[in-house]
Parts: sequence; structure tokens; C-alpha cells
Amino acid sequence: MKHFTIYSSKNDIDDIGNGILDVFAKGFRIKRNENEYFIQPKTLFNKYKITIRVISEDTDPDYFDKNIPGMMGYYDGIPFEDENLKGLVLTQISVLNTMIAIEVEKDFNEEQMQLFTNLLAKMGGIGFLPNGTLLDKEGLVIVYPDGKSGPANFRPHGCTRKIMGHEVTSEEGEQRKNKTVVYLNENGIPFINSLPQLPPLAHYQFRTQEDIARRAVALLIVIQYACDVVQGGDIRESKDFFMNMLQRYDVDEYLTDKESNFLRTEEPNGQDAVDISWQYEAYWVLIWALGLVDTLDFPDNVCDCDYAIKVVSSCESFDHFYVKTAMRNKEKIMDEADKIYRLHWACVSSRIQGQEAPAGMIESIVMERRRGLFWMMGHLDEGWDHISMDT
Repeated sequence: MKHFTIYSSKNDIDDIGNGILDVFAKGFRIKRNENEYFIQPKTLFNKYKITIRVISEDTDPDYFDKNIPGMMGYYDGIPFEDENLKGLVLTQISVLNTMIAIEVEKDFNEEQMQLFTNLLAKMGGIGFLPNGTLLDKEGLVIVYPDGKSGPANFRPHGCTRKIMGHEVTSEEGEQRKNKTVVYLNENGIPFINSLPQLPPLAHYQFRTQEDIARRAVALLIVIQYACDVVQGGDIRESKDFFMNMLQRYDVDEYLTDKESNFLRTEEPNGQDAVDISWQYEAYWVLIWALGLVDTLDFPDNVCDCDYAIKVVSSCESFDHFYVKTAMRNKEKIMDEADKIYRLHWACVSSRIQGQEAPAGMIESIVMERRRGLFWMMGHLDEGWDHISMDT
């Protein structure tokens, strides 16, 4: 094997050179020509040269325009044994904007592979082997060429430029951010000033009140089924009941593909059931936006599930439910989105440092609220199951 490629999502490539120098600091001579690095072992008998070429969307936009769609198509065509993992991989590929191409004159050995995975760890990207195997930043296999899952616990990573786009600054965005900072200070939540503004309201295309309402009802129904799966109930009876509920409220089309597959499979996956059941918190945000919940409390306790069920179960039809809703002010939704975005950063930062989330926050609640809020706003036109969680 002569090639090892690292793909990443980075705001800039300024730190890549230092990463290369760090990894190859001992036992190698390094020559640099702009964004190319020529690395030669200092040992007498090993003269095989390593060439590293760094490109980004800024330095070579044509490469990414031509190759990322092909990469998306390649992995979309692989029969993943885990469809959720497939979605995560495609999400990651969609935000790649940096490539570090490593070429060795002869097949590289285990020692060289370790160096390359060390560089991969520094870049925080994914590793691509010529046979199509993908590695995570720790060098663990994400997926094999035949679609079999590897041991990696993979989650996509996207830089702020790819997730948020080039930062859109505005007076409105700055005021909203400052309001959130006051809230964070009052609650003793850490923050960083460099976390970007959310774009102003005019930048977004909000979902309609009816779309939000139908999505809320569909989501509640699939959550209830997921809870039955988790609790080990009679799956066939539960499935029949909730499929009938979808028809009764006329919201079948508002399930995601993942949810629809989960409902229809003969043996639903237990982890999928747990993941969906957590989306009570995303559903809670939807019914808050519909005026059925007064306030979004601090995310340190789960929502009132009994009430969450009652707001729909007390209605004979979707129309009966819909007439009870009143769409909340979009500025209020934006305020909550900005708040949850910065709370999520605090959760992630604490987790990376091996600490508990500040002020007793539950990160899963924060993430699901973010899913619901960003979906309603139409953030990057992302689908429900692929809302970006980058911080």
C-alpha cells in the first residue's frame, strides 16, 4: 500500500504544517515547498521518501467540487450493515474541505502506518485507505469496503465554516449572542467568545406551523413505539397499534426514513429504540414552539412525558390537535437556538476534559433540543436525522 489519505473539515490549514513537523520530528529530514512536504528518513538503509501534499477548498476548490460528490456516491452505494452509520459517514463527507495526501515510494510498513495515524489524530479527520476502508481519528475502522462496521464509535466533525458557512455577522446576531452570554454568566456556564453568531432571522426559512405540528405528532407516535421496544413489550401488538395511530392522525409521511424503517422492521434494534426514545426532548421543543408548553426549563431534568403524551392523545384527530396550537414568535425560537448552541459547547468542552456537564446539564437533552430548534429554523436545510451537532 503506497497511499494514505486524511480528509478533514477545518477552518484553515495553518496548523497542518506544525502537525507534520511534530509527527516527523524524530528521525526524518523535512523539506517544504508551499503546501508540499518531502520527508526522508535519516537512517542509512531506509531511503524511501514520503511525500505529503495538503490542499483545501481555498487552495484547490475544483478538486473538492469534482471529488466530494464522487466520494459521496461511492459510500452511498456501499451496502452498510448499519444504516445509521451510513448516514453519519455521508454527513461527514459532505463537510470535508481539507485533504492531506500521503504517498510512499514503496508499500508502507506498520511503523509508517503508526506515524500516519498519529497525524490523523492531530488533524481530527478520517483516514481513507485505497481499498475504501475508512478510519476514525484514533485509527479505528469506521467501515470496511463491504459495508461491515468497524469498532470505531464514529461521530461526524465539521468546522464552523462548513457547518455555519462563513460566519454571517449582524447586529441582530451579536445582540442575540450577548443576551445568551448574560444568561450563561447568570447560570455559571463557561463559554468562548469565538463561537460564531447564528445568522439573523432573515437568513432562515422556518418550517410552517402545520409541518411542525405534523412532525410533532409523528415523532410522538414513533417515540411511544420505541419505548415499548426498550421495555420489551409485545412488539407486534405495539407496532399494529402505532401504525394505526399514524393513519388516524394522517402523519405517516412525516416520519424520517430511519423512523419508518425502525417501525417496519421485524426485529427493531435496541440502541435505535433508545436513541429515538431520547427524542422526547426534541418533541418537547416542537410543542413548546406550538404554544403547548409555556417555557423551556434549564436542561437538567427530562420533560414531563405524561403531559407530552396527553397533548396529542386527548385529541381525536390531527385537526383537533392543530386548532389548539399557536406558533410562537420566531425571534423567541432563535433566542432558544442560540442559547442551546452555546450550552451544547459547554457540555462538549466539559466532556472532552473528562468533567461532568456544568450546572447539572444533561447533554442528551441539550442535543435533542438543538435538533428540534435547528430543524424548525431550517438550518442548512438539514434533515431531522442529520442535524449538525458540531460545536
